Amino acid sequence: MKKIMETIVVEGRDDVTAVKAAVDAELIIVNGFAVRKRTTLEKIRVAQERTGVIVFTDPDFAGEKIRKTIEDYVPGVKHAYIGRKDGTRARDGNVGIENAKPEVIIEALAKAKCKMVDRIENFTSGDMIEYGLSGGGESKVRRQEVGVILGIGYANAKQFLSKLNHFGISREEFLKAIEKVDKK
Repeated sequence: MKKIMETIVVEGRDDVTAVKAAVDAELIIVNGFAVRKRTTLEKIRVAQERTGVIVFTDPDFAGEKIRKTIEDYVPGVKHAYIGRKDGTRARDGNVGIENAKPEVIIEALAKAKCKMVDRIENFTSGDMIEYGLSGGGESKVRRQEVGVILGIGYANAKQFLSKLNHFGISREEFLKAIEKVDKK
């Protein structure tokens, strides 16, 4: 079993069970929007100073809000993402880290990225249109697939463009992901 040196931040107890089944790591549970408590954010800040932090929240709106809250309070944390498909339980449609297979969790943690301090504009809205990530009928699906490959998660077109630039994705890395999606 792989040992993760950073502390992993998850939303709830079921997420802990899923992550612990995949890797050996220390975890902090934020209990959803209770992440806003100063004591929780301080615990994350201290973990960032000591070991580094990987934020690993559900691939949904609430998960993104929790990420933003943590990123605003503790800049420099890494982010790991799974795709909605990998986090959705078939029998009832529940979406969460707790539904992901161990190999999906390991891959997501291996791809964890931190936001770049200096914003680098490598990508434009023109790139989004040119590569079918914006303005087309299949754009949403393509963003989901490319987001999983790059390890940056899903977002609408504007937010996806921001993630490409904030996470310092290289043009080469981006084009390889586009190529993989096009081969499907």
